[in-house]
Amino acid sequence: MFSSDHASAVFFDVDGTLVPRTSSSVFLAGFLGHRDELAEAENAYAAGALDNRQVAELDAAGWAGFPEDQVAGRLVGLPLVSGIKETVSWCRQNAVVPVLATLAWSPVGEYLTGRFGFHRFSGPRLETVGGRFTGRVARHFDEYDKRDFSLAQARELGLDPRSCGAVGDSRSDLPLFASVGLSVAFNASAGARETATVAVDGDDLRSVLPFLSRLVASAP
Repeated sequence: MFSSDHASAVFFDVDGTLVPRTSSSVFLAGFLGHRDELAEAENAYAAGALDNRQVAELDAAGWAGFPEDQVAGRLVGLPLVSGIKETVSWCRQNAVVPVLATLAWSPVGEYLTGRFGFHRFSGPRLETVGGRFTGRVARHFDEYDKRDFSLAQARELGLDPRSCGAVGDSRSDLPLFASVGLSVAFNASAGARETATVAVDGDDLRSVLPFLSRLVASAP
């Protein structure tokens, strides 16, 4: 039995969704010196040739020695789709809880949550010692962890997952898309489009709002 003061929750992906045409990891790898290698690995993940653990370990190695306190400053220049602030505001005004469900490193989720007012964020963690990254992964986090995080958030909010939505673009969103009532493939891969309830293309995140409105209309 579900009982909540919220109409719904929506789980937003980051890489390829809020960060268009690339990933936050590739963006940061540009400063760290392994951008091309990581971009190739992420393409292999999208094609199913590598798993998330392999890509995360390759990326983490490139962070070795980088100061933890400098990440937020680098993220100021992260390319973002238009309309994030307004979409989060719409969610709040309509009793829809906006959550980041992402495989991006935890500093990215923390930065975006603080900047735009998301409720929570997920993600893998990089190991640090003495304020610097070691080049190792402290916690792996894959597409199934992303799904499980989102379902746990729904339970915590007293919501039936079938009353919730997800907005994403790729392979990492497929388990979550299959577990919620409304899935929106935003500027998405063919596989995500085939799985999603609806597909939307555009340069502004607000283009998903007419579909997210269904969650409010169907709320008890």
